[in-house]
Amino acid sequence: MIAPLVELAGRRADGGADALWRRVERTTVAFEWGRLKSAGTTEEAGANLRVRHRGRVGVAGTTAVEGNVLDRALASAELGEELDLAFPVPAPIPPLTTFFDRAAKASLDELIGIGRSLLARLERQGCRVNVAIERETTATRVANSAGGGGEYRGTGFGVSADVWRIAGDDVLVVSDALEGADLPSDEGLTALVAAINARLDHALRVVAPPEGSLPVVFTPAGLSALMLPVTQALSGKAVLQGISPLGAKVGEQVFDPQFSLTDDPLRVGRTASRPLDDECVPSRALCLVERGVVQRFIYDLETAARAKAESTGNGRRGIFGKPVPAYTNIVLGDVGAQHAALLPLGGGLLAGITDGLLVDELIGVGQGNVTGGTFSHPVALAYRIERGEITGRVKDAAVAGNAYELWKRVGSFGNDARWTGSRWAPSVLFEGVSVARR
Repeated sequence: MIAPLVELAGRRADGGADALWRRVERTTVAFEWGRLKSAGTTEEAGANLRVRHRGRVGVAGTTAVEGNVLDRALASAELGEELDLAFPVPAPIPPLTTFFDRAAKASLDELIGIGRSLLARLERQGCRVNVAIERETTATRVANSAGGGGEYRGTGFGVSADVWRIAGDDVLVVSDALEGADLPSDEGLTALVAAINARLDHALRVVAPPEGSLPVVFTPAGLSALMLPVTQALSGKAVLQGISPLGAKVGEQVFDPQFSLTDDPLRVGRTASRPLDDECVPSRALCLVERGVVQRFIYDLETAARAKAESTGNGRRGIFGKPVPAYTNIVLGDVGAQHAALLPLGGGLLAGITDGLLVDELIGVGQGNVTGGTFSHPVALAYRIERGEITGRVKDAAVAGNAYELWKRVGSFGNDARWTGSRWAPSVLFEGVSVARR
């Protein structure tokens, strides 16, 4: 479907065209309160077409086998923005394994079996358990009128579990997830269960929260409030809008020398990995911050054209709507071997802390002026650290600070780096984080 569409669009649109076709088959299994609630498979396929005609850009999408998507894209261009958009010519595409047979061929019964096994291993007195399993297979083709393009297949597999304990007015929820492109190993599932149980055990005792400017360890999952401002500020779109605090900082030492950040679409075994982006630009690992020095920003074709730069291969598009710049796999520091066995909570960073906090989850991350870096969030799951040990879970506490200032003075990185969704990061210790009782 896509080749004839692009060929026809290239003849009718004087500035060329590009298109994406994608099919997604998704199988989901959900257990609620220990019982199977739903199981089934859905499939979606469609195409997205972008044209440049008379100096303006138009976009249209369709899930129909046959339709007037080209006519709609040209009509959209009549009202579209003026843009000097150049479509990439053919270029070598890096080899990358994105499709795993074991994940693709896993039956619904196997998925249900994984869910039942997790339920049995997480069961405990006074608690309720939810488990969700999702398996995805995809096929993607991209092409443009300049001859660029490519295709690939992908798989994805996700397992998540949460344990609820309700005692009076105390509602405790401990959750974790395991995601990748292949079927999870038995060791990985065992580590998932052990991680949830260890955090739950530490959380059963409630202690008073500390107060003041304190050392705080953020776990890989708890780092979102500090990572989100930086990744937003490193987007070329934020730079173009004039809202990025890093916009004029390329080549400058902005962060602690321990801080390096890479976007890596070529990481084998990750669901966000792909050999080329959704605009026919070949993928490559992109160092954004190296030893605290800002190196570059991410761009898709449009933001690159407006910034008079080159696309970094970070274009992402759905069936409907225009492409946008987006990250693939964000890597904080260096990628080492992934740990299958359970590592101590806090990544070995607790020993030197006399009184502090270990943050695993915050409430309200992503709300407000994220790009500015200032945050103040109540804790959803956090533990008090006293004399180098976890003494219990804290409630009614909040942490506050500025992400950019904290990343300038990193205390230390932990030894527990892991994937949390599409982000690889260890626990991180920061000194002087504001902790308040609520």
